[in-house]
Amino acid sequence: MGARKRLRAEELKKSKKAIAIAQLKNSPISPRKMRLVADLIRGVEVNKALNILNFNSKEASTSLGKLLRSAISNWEQKNEGADISQEVLVVKSIEVGCGTMLKRIQPAPQGRAHRIRKRSNHVTIVVDGTK
Repeated sequence: MGARKRLRAEELKKSKKAIAIAQLKNSPISPRKMRLVADLIRGVEVNKALNILNFNSKEASTSLGKLLRSAISNWEQKNEGADISQEVLVVKSIEVGCGTMLKRIQPAPQGRAHRIRKRSNHVTIVVDGTK
């Protein structure tokens, strides 16, 4: 391996150590409702984000709170020697995408049928630690 390639690889390794990722797949809440809560914590410091989620009345906030705690735990696993009280962890990005859709049929008047789409979502949180 050449010198430039090795230096670039070391830089990438160092930058990847600063971030931690957590994913939640097939959450039974519709993506639109989840995005309302996700927008509240995007770019916010982690402790403040946990407080926002803790005092929010929406159902999506409980699953996002668990996911954020998981991302914090993943960051602690990556940085075993680091003290979390010294670091400033920030929710760098949070993405809510569409998951699978359960399609059901509900009877309607005059022999018709209406389709019911039960939506789910996938959420990815990236936590960034800086000093």
